[in-house]
Amino acid sequence: MRRIMVTAASLLGLALTSGCALFGNPPGTGGGTADSGPLKGTSVNVASKSFTEQLVLCEITAQRLESQGAEVERTCGMNGTNSVRAALSSGSVDMYWEYTGTGWLALEQQGDASDPETVYRKVDAADRDRNGIVWLPPAPANNTYALAVKKATARKLGISTLSEYAELARKNPSRAGFCGASEFFGRDDGWSGLQQTYGFKLPKKHAAELAAGPIYDAVARANPCTFGEVFATDGRIPALGLTVLKDDKKYFTPYNLSLNVRDAVLKKNPKVEAAMEPVSKQLTTATMQRLNAQVDVEGKRPEEVAHTWLSSHVTD
Repeated sequence: MRRIMVTAASLLGLALTSGCALFGNPPGTGGGTADSGPLKGTSVNVASKSFTEQLVLCEITAQRLESQGAEVERTCGMNGTNSVRAALSSGSVDMYWEYTGTGWLALEQQGDASDPETVYRKVDAADRDRNGIVWLPPAPANNTYALAVKKATARKLGISTLSEYAELARKNPSRAGFCGASEFFGRDDGWSGLQQTYGFKLPKKHAAELAAGPIYDAVARANPCTFGEVFATDGRIPALGLTVLKDDKKYFTPYNLSLNVRDAVLKKNPKVEAAMEPVSKQLTTATMQRLNAQVDVEGKRPEEVAHTWLSSHVTD
């Protein structure tokens, strides 16, 4: 999924890995190039990583730019952060959506990472200066780590925050059973840091390691755990009746969505930023959950989901 352990060197590599899996625009894509518009005469290549959220965002971006008159080539579904970032750095593609937390790990890591605006500004400044890549103003959607529980269980236990979960773990650890993926248990900014920040130590017998995908169903069934690690914009959260606990101490680094664009593209086509502004402003965490669910739960195609959302939300 979104979390990939990367180093600054690998994320900021300049060569596109040969043989990486690329998936072009699927047949039947909605949108089409407009006959006129503020971006008429503009040609861009829009890319993405290969998981659901990124495929939806790739289509939203491509269709939005096409509606404004641009000619768009799609490179949706590239194999991993390193590949798509290298393609952007080399000029093989022109833009893709990245997460501010990913940029923070690769570019900055200096100072407090709890404030989303500060993280964004530092990452944008560093990437502009070092690599000529601009991070457009981020969307409200924050695909950070989170802890989720069934809504009914949260109400029964009277828990809505991580501080309240920590209190439960201290007083009644058997009711605070937790499921996490191996990476979350192994990361400094994962389970160990969470326990330290919130002041609890859940006994190992109440912490189960699962693959990331099955955690959602395990929490929904409350077997083998009542609480679990999730990604905040995952469509299975609303689909399975889960709720995310508020990170009231702001432990988790924000992972807001930002469209990364080569500076050379924006200098040549400055209206690209204006065209994408109304899109970005409306991409909230709840919106991304719904869009992701339409693909992962309802079985719709990303291009269909993108077309329907743009038609009803971005009309200018």
